[in-house]
Parts: sequence; structure tokens; C-alpha cells
Amino acid sequence: MYLTKSLVVTILLLAGAVNSQKNIGPFPVRFGYILFPGFQALDIFGPLDALNLLGQQYTINLALLSTTLDPVATEKTSWWKNPINSTFGESVLPTHTFDTAPELDVLIVPGGLGTRAPAPLLDPAIAFIKTRYPSLQYLITTCTGSWLAARSGVLDGKRAISNKLAWAQTPTMGPRVKWVAEARWVVDGNIWTSSGVSAGIDVAIAWIASVYSEKAAVQVVNMMEYVRHTNSTDDPFARLYGLTNEHNSTNQDVERRSVLGRNEKELTNAEG
Repeated sequence: MYLTKSLVVTILLLAGAVNSQKNIGPFPVRFGYILFPGFQALDIFGPLDALNLLGQQYTINLALLSTTLDPVATEKTSWWKNPINSTFGESVLPTHTFDTAPELDVLIVPGGLGTRAPAPLLDPAIAFIKTRYPSLQYLITTCTGSWLAARSGVLDGKRAISNKLAWAQTPTMGPRVKWVAEARWVVDGNIWTSSGVSAGIDVAIAWIASVYSEKAAVQVVNMMEYVRHTNSTDDPFARLYGLTNEHNSTNQDVERRSVLGRNEKELTNAEG
């Protein structure tokens, strides 16, 4: 009987270890997207297209945020040059600077090559995340966008995820973050983080289903003709790069042993 109860406790704890979420307040209306040179295109345009379609079901608005109102490009940075001289890329025109940004309900942070920019180029974006997080309903990151959130300090003590190809650098971006190696996306409170690039679409759809409704999410994916991932723990790219929770997650073991130990002790005392 003791072993059975312990096994149940362990399974329940591990099942809840990846996603622990809460819905806060009314439906979000005011969305902000951080832009920086060298952003990954799909990190922005994937979730953004899902939200564009959500905007046909709910009244929402968007602010595109950067340090200036100059166009922000995927391929043009001041510190990196394409080694084969390709000039293929896209630019996005910000609607606001970080100084003029409106009040926001949701802030979305993309990843990309630009998250590796040398200091102090990303300092304004990192400071904006830190300053605005307390007033947000939700913070969502895609790919290495979680690095910027981690550097702002808002992920300290929270579970989060990032791009698997760049995993070796991830723990250094937030030594106090509970980095989860095996997951497509992770939810901790009002913070949703996704794995690399295309996973941003999945976290956006999962977030829409959780915050608005499953019906709204289904309508979005059907309009996109997109086959969604519904299991956040199914992570083919962790397997591709040989990452496991046991060997590559960080800041997890002590708390897990402590929680499991407390619950096993409580069960033993209850049986006694």
C-alpha cells in the first residue's frame, strides 16, 4: 500500500513539474512584442499569426517595441556579419519605443541570433522586461527569448525552457532558473516559455486554449491549417540533441527530493 501511494505521489508531482499555471484577471487585450536586431523571424511571425486570427474572435491590440522607431531587421546587426554575405532578411517597423510603450497585459519576447548581442545592446530590452513584468497578466517567451527574461531576473526560481540547439549556453543566462531540458513548452504561474523557433506557435496555441478557450484555439489552428502539439512534454528536439531532464535540467533535484520525501513521510505517518 505504501509503495502504491508513493508511486502515485511521484507521478502526480512529476506531471505537474512542467506546467503549473494560473489564469489572471479578465481576457488580455493589450499585447506587446519586443524587437531587437537579429530576431528569429518565426519567433515573431508564428505566434503573431495565431494572435492575428485570435483578433477575429476577441478585441485585442498590438504594440511593437524597440529602442527606436527605426526598422528592426532579422539579418542586420552592428556586431555580426553573415559569413557568406547573404542579405536575405526581413524588417519590422516598431510602433513604440520602450520609453513610450503603452500599458500591456501580455509581453512576448522572441529569440534569435540577436539574443547573443554584446553588452550593452540588449540592456534596454532586459530592463523593460524587468520593469514591466509586475504589471503584466502574462509573459511569453519563444526560443532564446527566455535568455533575456532570465537576465532580467524575472525567471529566478521558476521553471523555464529554451532552444535545444543552444542548450549549453542556457544555464549561464539564468543560474537561478529551473531550466527544464525536456519540454516543448513550460508554464510556471503567469510565465509561458517555449523551446526553439516553431515551438513558439505551439506555446501560443496552448496559451490561447488556456486563457481564452479551447474552442478559440481550435478555430485558430484550423484557419492556420496547422497541426498543433498538445503534449508539452513531448520534445523531439531534446531527443535529437541528447538532452534529458535527469542530466541537463538545472536547480530541480534538491526541491524534488525534498517534496517527495515530505509526501512519503506524510503517507507513512498516515498509515501508522
